[in-house]
Amino acid sequence: MSDPTWVPGASGSGFGSDHLPFGRWALPSDEVRVGVRVGDFALDAAIALTGTPWEELFTEPTLNRFLEAGTRTWSDVRATLRRIIADADEALRLEPELMPVDDVTMLLPVDVPDYVDFYASLHHAANVGRLFRPDQEPLLPNWRHLPVSYHGRSGTIVPSGTPIVRPRGQRRGPDGPIFGPSESLDIEAELGFVVGVPSELGQRVSVDEFDQHVFGVVGVNDWSARDIQAWEYVPLGPHLGKSFATTISTWITPMEALLAARCELPDQSPDPLPHLRGTDDGGLDVRVSVEIGGHVISQPPYREMYWSPGQMLAHMTSNGASLRTGDLYASGTISGPDRDQRGSLLELSWNGAHPWPSAGADRSFLLDGDEVVLRYQAQGEFGGITLGEVRGTIVPAV
Repeated sequence: MSDPTWVPGASGSGFGSDHLPFGRWALPSDEVRVGVRVGDFALDAAIALTGTPWEELFTEPTLNRFLEAGTRTWSDVRATLRRIIADADEALRLEPELMPVDDVTMLLPVDVPDYVDFYASLHHAANVGRLFRPDQEPLLPNWRHLPVSYHGRSGTIVPSGTPIVRPRGQRRGPDGPIFGPSESLDIEAELGFVVGVPSELGQRVSVDEFDQHVFGVVGVNDWSARDIQAWEYVPLGPHLGKSFATTISTWITPMEALLAARCELPDQSPDPLPHLRGTDDGGLDVRVSVEIGGHVISQPPYREMYWSPGQMLAHMTSNGASLRTGDLYASGTISGPDRDQRGSLLELSWNGAHPWPSAGADRSFLLDGDEVVLRYQAQGEFGGITLGEVRGTIVPAV
């Protein structure tokens, strides 16, 4: 079945009526609008939904109010927008309102109160264990029993396209600690989940309540300064090596658009404890492409992740921690079993021991001027859909 839309070029673009990701942008006049992407155009949702019960949800310069409204509203709004962009009579009203995405400035799609980063890939965790604990079991004893995570820094989440300043920090030197620019700046190709409906403090959200709380997904690059991280992370984990910047895509793909991408998880052994089990504990078949300087260096498969999005959410709230609208939690580095499926340069270069080839030169970590682009693809109702890209260029330390 072909995509029934009147929007020029939308059918087959990856941003057709079976996708409709939501975002937030500034016009040349600096006025902020919210709405959806259709093809190469941004469509103001307040204008498209004029006269409907949901018009007021999009009159504010943020998506948070819409996300808080819940699953029935998400589904009804999406169904109405799909009908509108398939109705030729609506073209006369709305075609003049389409804004080319290249003519607007994309902003963070939501206000993010909290950010949690997980460590949900068995292949990534095992690679890291082999690198830094070669004489021990690659996975620590807790890893197969809970989705390991750490609390991040929401204030340094930035939209795709934001330059990334090389961080300065304390790292190990030959005669003790030294302070200066990171020499082992890395990427982490991840998938992020955006919370819509909040929960109360003390409430535990189950695996099967995932779809009632999580609105959609964004691409994530959780940049890492490996030399700063290596010096600071024992015994309490990463902080400054991770908190300087996290880039996310400017478009949120609704979970409803990813129904055709749902898939089973790899086997979990041993069985998780009861609070991490449910009928909605599957994964997503999302394919990631990592480009540096225009060259594809890796293609991590999200379907290989060990812990599901629902299990991550259940674990995150299992102690009674509350959810707030706009909260973001990310999967951690996505890596598959093969070398060309690794989602970090730490793994691709084996911490510099086996540099990866790029444009005729061997490379280990990021250089100033490198542009990193993460691209995401999944199956939609009418074919492939293209999730929002994550782009960032490294600029020298200040």
